Amino acid sequence: MTAIIRMSELYAPTLKETPSDAAIPSHQLLLRAGFMRKSATGLYSYLPLGWRVIHKIEKICREEMDGIGSQEIMLPILQPADLWHESGRWDDYGPELMRMEDRHGVGMCLGPTHEEIITDLVRNELKSYKQLPLTLYQIQAKFRDERRPRFGLMRSREFIMKDAYSFHTDAESLHKTYQDMYDAYGRYCERVGLEYRPVAADSGQIGGSVTVEFHALAESGEAELVSCKCGWAANSEIAPATPAPIAYEATELKKVATPGVHTIAELAEFLGCPEAATAKAMVGKTGEGKPVILFIPGDYDLNELKAERAFGGFELLEDEEIEKLGLPKGSIGPVGLPEGVLVGADESLRNIAHWVVGANEDGFHYVGAGVGRDFDVDVWADLCTVKEGNACPECGAPLTVTRGIEVGQVFELGTKYSEVLKATYLDEDGKEHPYEMGCYGIGISRTMAAIVEQCNDEYGIYWPVSVAPAHVCVLPLTVGDDLVQPAAEKLAGELAELGLEVVIDDRDERPGVKFAEADLMGWPLQIVVGKRGLEAGEYEIKVRRTNEKRTMSFDEYNEWHAHAKRHPNAADSFFEQAGLKA
Repeated sequence: MTAIIRMSELYAPTLKETPSDAAIPSHQLLLRAGFMRKSATGLYSYLPLGWRVIHKIEKICREEMDGIGSQEIMLPILQPADLWHESGRWDDYGPELMRMEDRHGVGMCLGPTHEEIITDLVRNELKSYKQLPLTLYQIQAKFRDERRPRFGLMRSREFIMKDAYSFHTDAESLHKTYQDMYDAYGRYCERVGLEYRPVAADSGQIGGSVTVEFHALAESGEAELVSCKCGWAANSEIAPATPAPIAYEATELKKVATPGVHTIAELAEFLGCPEAATAKAMVGKTGEGKPVILFIPGDYDLNELKAERAFGGFELLEDEEIEKLGLPKGSIGPVGLPEGVLVGADESLRNIAHWVVGANEDGFHYVGAGVGRDFDVDVWADLCTVKEGNACPECGAPLTVTRGIEVGQVFELGTKYSEVLKATYLDEDGKEHPYEMGCYGIGISRTMAAIVEQCNDEYGIYWPVSVAPAHVCVLPLTVGDDLVQPAAEKLAGELAELGLEVVIDDRDERPGVKFAEADLMGWPLQIVVGKRGLEAGEYEIKVRRTNEKRTMSFDEYNEWHAHAKRHPNAADSFFEQAGLKA
């Protein structure tokens, strides 16, 4: 028999008003329903209900990891700086890495990820091909000093993550584990109740050549995803765009006065042409710090990640920095640029011989600026952000744009870390080789937020049964009497005997308050016990996901209970009869 949770004893302080800094449903509802509290910017304390959900998500994750042969360990969150220097990421990782010194002046950091320390661990132990492959995982807190923590658990500074790392003798073995992880991640998403989509992605600061992200589909998601009916899908960060720029009628370089024109929309209206006939300029600096101006079709947006890959790093300049280069914002073009300024352009503009661009003089633009005649392009690359309706790279059909919350990512790292950290094994012939490695992450706390983003309505949360803080809430309409409360206590006890996790709202509160908080907290099934119902020989039940209510006679309940008691998994049987999937 599972313990019964009593609302009179539960620490779950609810809020009537939505906190002003909570912008999305998961942030709002997890605070309002008493699942967590903000401790500082980007830092949250989990209250009992929130922690119960986290534990259930972790349990599902562990079962999937253990099921494919992964072994759980625990690594320190505080890591020595020497390892990060050795891998070269101490300087590369950026300000998100929380750096510090201990009392002895030794450099340390709070782990945002654990590639270095896990590789250091095994390089001293795994010396033979006979010990491989091996996959180790942990579930623990990570820390990334986000510049703009926002949206609650979606982008917090401290978060709970499952990270796994695999070690192999060859790429074939690595790919097998990668595929096992890919399949396990799909099962994980299904079991926690998420509608999800795996998409091709960028490897970012982790590295590697093969990677897929798993996204929970949600309008509040930070990521923009593109997909096709053929099954191809990708994060828009890496999806190829297919702009179709239009040639403007002018073929000779001509300077045109454009007073008050500073945006592409204003320029297109002034010239009486579509935005696709203009070239948009974006000013930044490369990874080496060189100034560069990127030109893309006027009807598209710059994809900064693509620019980073094309120039070994890229960062947009602030207005003051642009002014120091002698360039007037809103009238920037490639003709007559200061010495040392690079020019990059989207591949689609190769087919446009003459461009409409800024004249590098406020209030003036050029039409008919000829590539190779009036200016040169140093680097051609795919620089645009994909748009709805762009062609699928696999089949050519129009792409659809959706939004998603990244809850997991799998990587084939290859030898990125093993080579630099000199982590090697000996093969059958006694020859030394670096491990082939993979890494695989799941955001545990972000999963909780993603579930709420998908499972909420105007009344609150409706948890999937698999991760709900409890399965059934028994709601006696009166307490302290000799009829309703005893009947509710008896019912709660019988359900607990079946293995269900039961909450009983034994508080001396008005029924309206109990109903509202039960909906807000999201118990999957509610059973109302009232005097009239007892006299009529029935309970009222409500399925929270659909808000469907109906009466259940004592005879029907007894049949449910008896059937469930005979079933190998009594709780699952009860849920099935109630129309809920466990």
